[in-house]
Amino acid sequence: MCGFTGFIGETKNSSTVLEEMMNQIIHRGPDSAGIFTDNKAALGFRRLSIIDLEAGSQPLYNEDESCVLIFNGEIYNFMQLREELILKGHVFATHTDSEVLIHGYEEYGEKLVERLRGMFAFVIWDRKNEKLFAARDMFGIKPFYYTHMNGTLLFGSEIKSFLPHPHFIKELNEKALKPYLTFQFPVLNETFFKGVFKLPAAHYMTYQNGNIDLHQYWTPEFQPTEQPLDEIVTEIDQVVRESIRAHQISDVKVGSFLSSGVDSSYVASVLKPNKTFTVGFSDKNFSEIDNARTLSEELGIENVNQILDPDRCFDKLEDIQYMMDEPHSNPSIVPLYFLAELARRDVTVVLSGEGADELFGGYAEYDTTAAMKKYKKLPKLIRQPLGVIAKRLPEVRGKNFLIKGGLSPENWFIGQAKIFEEKEASNLLTNVYKSSPTVREIVKPVYDRVKQEDDVTKMQYLDLHLWLVDDILLKADKMSMAHSIELRVPFLDREVMKTAAKLPVKYRINGIDTKYAFRLAAGKALPKESANRKKIGFPVPIRHWIKEEKYYEKIKSYFESAQAAQFFNQKDIMALLNDHYQGKTNNARKVWTIFMFLIWHKKYFN
Repeated sequence: MCGFTGFIGETKNSSTVLEEMMNQIIHRGPDSAGIFTDNKAALGFRRLSIIDLEAGSQPLYNEDESCVLIFNGEIYNFMQLREELILKGHVFATHTDSEVLIHGYEEYGEKLVERLRGMFAFVIWDRKNEKLFAARDMFGIKPFYYTHMNGTLLFGSEIKSFLPHPHFIKELNEKALKPYLTFQFPVLNETFFKGVFKLPAAHYMTYQNGNIDLHQYWTPEFQPTEQPLDEIVTEIDQVVRESIRAHQISDVKVGSFLSSGVDSSYVASVLKPNKTFTVGFSDKNFSEIDNARTLSEELGIENVNQILDPDRCFDKLEDIQYMMDEPHSNPSIVPLYFLAELARRDVTVVLSGEGADELFGGYAEYDTTAAMKKYKKLPKLIRQPLGVIAKRLPEVRGKNFLIKGGLSPENWFIGQAKIFEEKEASNLLTNVYKSSPTVREIVKPVYDRVKQEDDVTKMQYLDLHLWLVDDILLKADKMSMAHSIELRVPFLDREVMKTAAKLPVKYRINGIDTKYAFRLAAGKALPKESANRKKIGFPVPIRHWIKEEKYYEKIKSYFESAQAAQFFNQKDIMALLNDHYQGKTNNARKVWTIFMFLIWHKKYFN
């Protein structure tokens, strides 16, 4: 819907500074702009018009203008909240979903966030009490960054909006690099910019008298209930359809991203937009276009698709990393960038299938193979010591099997990506960047909240807090907003979560399939083949690209640069690159992760 930025604190030429900050995020809201300034606060808003196109500009005010709002997102239960607030005497000036936040804050205070159904990041400046109230949605669909520097609180949808402010100090956070090499995304709460933090998902923040206070207002809880399978399948289908209807609210055209997986296929089949959008590569193993086109034809929908050219992809890597704000090496960011660009030619809003795997148990890592099930029949007294020993072994065949079979997820599962082992990452780095939180220190606080849960639930819980927020949703927001298009994710909905939380493990993962009950529900809307098709997941042929001389030489120029020498043992990273180029081993993801960091660093710091 938009982007916002602002600050609390005395600043010379505050209106001019605010305008410069807003210009950094004009891609998030090219349709219009709005500002508010007083002697304490400056709030800036860039608008992408979705609802109430004529009267929906921000900042928005309450009746006596004592409270000011800037907001990014959509509130899907705003009509219900609006009616409640009108009955309580509040007077509305627009028909936007945004305005329920300002009146809702007047009526309910900080408890407002518990009543919201939607995706959001917003700021309310309470002028009477000189207090800022900010909040982020329960799943972390919309980003929110903040920093307190030189007596000034800066906040916004993107870190790059802070760069023009005279009180902002741009400095690399040395502790962020080592964890990134393992996780592939910026996993720490403090970003790659020292002193800049993410407001965590499902949190609100207050700022008053120079003090920042964070509060968590929700956490996912899995509470399985024994229900007949057909009942739970029907309930999933009903809640998904209702959520998709709610996510259609718009005064502009709505389309759908479509891959070959069941998640986006389910959304498209229920939504039935005029157009679906798909991208892929010329190699059939790295393209979902054929499957997407087939399903679209069956649904009577036009599929708009595009084959991506690797030269064009490489040309855009710097822009992609700039738009991400922090380095991010999930290769799927690349096709997602071009997919959003493709869709923007026809629509302003798209629905997509993110979140179903985390809620309903869709990842292969959650599953247990037949061999593993047999192995786990051995006493734990035998398996556990073997798992401990295996963790200390070099990379040998069978190592991961023994670890997963003998140890709990707390000791091996960190999410859906593990690029470098922690020790290997440390050995690659120069001394300044070796000191950082360990992988164990990062995952332990999350696992500690679900000590009594089964292994599948533990893994889902970790993915909901780390992988989903800082990989899946971050790239979805940044790559769509790079092209001024709003992406909505109907599976990540308060009501859908209530249903997903009731599923016993046997309806999530079993000997038949992952996401078992969800696939059966999708089958009510999809042809059987589409409902059971395995996810490919935006495959990108980076391992082939790195073996081509022109791309190898480009990466090599970065690896051998003086810039790289600040961070890495260049002999070691060149060995990774050369071994891959020569076909000795597949180091594609490792090479790509280093390469993406160097591109990002060059853009922001050189």
